[in-house]
Amino acid sequence: MLSDPWRHWAVHGPWSRIVWPASTLYCALAVVRQRLYKTGLRSVHVLPVPVIVVGNVTVGGTGKTPFVLWLCARLAAAGLRPGIVLRGYKGRNRGVLRVGADHDPAWAGDEAVLLARHAMGPVIASRDRVAGARALIAAGCDVIVADDGLQHYRLGRHVEIGILDGVRRFGNGQCLPGGPLREPRSRWERLDFRVTQGDAAPGEWSMRLAGDRAYAVGGQAEVALADLRRVHAVAGIGHPERFFQSLEKQGLEVVSHPFPDHHRYTAKDLRFATDDPVVMTEKDAVKCERLGRPGLWYVPVQAVVDEELSRRILTHLGRCARSA
Repeated sequence: MLSDPWRHWAVHGPWSRIVWPASTLYCALAVVRQRLYKTGLRSVHVLPVPVIVVGNVTVGGTGKTPFVLWLCARLAAAGLRPGIVLRGYKGRNRGVLRVGADHDPAWAGDEAVLLARHAMGPVIASRDRVAGARALIAAGCDVIVADDGLQHYRLGRHVEIGILDGVRRFGNGQCLPGGPLREPRSRWERLDFRVTQGDAAPGEWSMRLAGDRAYAVGGQAEVALADLRRVHAVAGIGHPERFFQSLEKQGLEVVSHPFPDHHRYTAKDLRFATDDPVVMTEKDAVKCERLGRPGLWYVPVQAVVDEELSRRILTHLGRCARSA
């Protein structure tokens, strides 16, 4: 894969033209796969509780994890008992694992550990999403939130929510590998709810990420983000530039150090020419705690979304329950 794929995926350039046949085949196979489940040729497992799937039609970071936490908090406030199931990407676990706040991210996956530290309910990491969802039901959950499960059709769902980067959007509109799409562009329009981080198009809900405090990695100290002034910023997420830009908007002088998504940090990765503070995302921080290095800070963020969206989701769930 290209070292900076979005640079090529943003336009119809030489790369997208070269791999156009492969992109066309990828889209066609995605459509065939979806129809196999829709027509019953492949089994869809419908659970006895509502399932909300949150995912992406593109690759790369969109703010899905903060949105899942926002959603679970609203479900809990409505008197429901939500649980989260996800694959636990990059984790070595192969079974059905109930993730705790102290789990090793190398075993459970960094996103799973981050969710377990903040979620309003249990978090299960399982490559078999159906088995993971059943484990949540056994734990007392009455609504399942499947994180990054949009293309996992084996798990039946009552609500589909897509998250999109408002700046990158669909890039050049091609499927992988020539573009960023996991499924054809039309898939976005068929979702029950469409959420865009940043400026939203008609029919979409806008989301922004808020966070202006920094916390010591593995410690208790807390400072106003703006007080750090000049920092080395590291990010191993799907769209690291967005994190760097958010720091600059807080008035910081930023020396940026992007890493691949889900990067497993070593002490060497965080050695720089100056001893300015090192600032990272919370997803990066759960992997850097084990390094025991001073001078590391992380910035937790919360999703800010129109509360009307949560009311609409709950109404949709109610209709699903009545028709079941």
